[in-house]
Amino acid sequence: MASMMRQVNLRVDMVRRGTHGRKVVRPMTPRYITIHATENYSADAAQHALALKNGALRSAKTRHGNRIGYLIWHFTVDDHRAIQHMPTNEQGEHADFDGPGNRYSIGIEMCENRSGNRAVTVERTARLTAVLMKRNGIPLRNVEPHYHWPRRGKNPPNKNCPHFLMENGRPGAKWRGFLGRVNYYYQQLN
Repeated sequence: MASMMRQVNLRVDMVRRGTHGRKVVRPMTPRYITIHATENYSADAAQHALALKNGALRSAKTRHGNRIGYLIWHFTVDDHRAIQHMPTNEQGEHADFDGPGNRYSIGIEMCENRSGNRAVTVERTARLTAVLMKRNGIPLRNVEPHYHWPRRGKNPPNKNCPHFLMENGRPGAKWRGFLGRVNYYYQQLN
């Protein structure tokens, strides 16, 4: 596992407890891993980490929406590194408002910055996902795209995310290919 984590190149850069996305700390025992794409073409993992720490990623608190007014997820991955923003035993705000996607899943955002290499980012994400599965006892069947978690009050309820792993806005062969990579790395850990 240590060798794979070196390939992930993980840096821990937590949002301070009691601020922004961690102003309310809700414990979690993760059962799922949710994969996202940032759809931000001008920011790498370090820039996303800074935005989370500065409270720049706000979300409207609504009857069906975000519970704390800030977005936050556990990891951001680019073609050079993965950065951890919050402990994996805390709930984030990245998937489905107050549903099981936020309450029970570790959120991983893949960067899409123009200067990045998407294929390398996807591979790094697959490695990180495999390690998190192993550490948390999460089966491959519980690795989900953001699409999986419907968002009440939104139309359409299922977001086309991560869009570059979806086909016609839904999981298909590209998503199954990603899961195959995750499983390949997971098998290396066993």
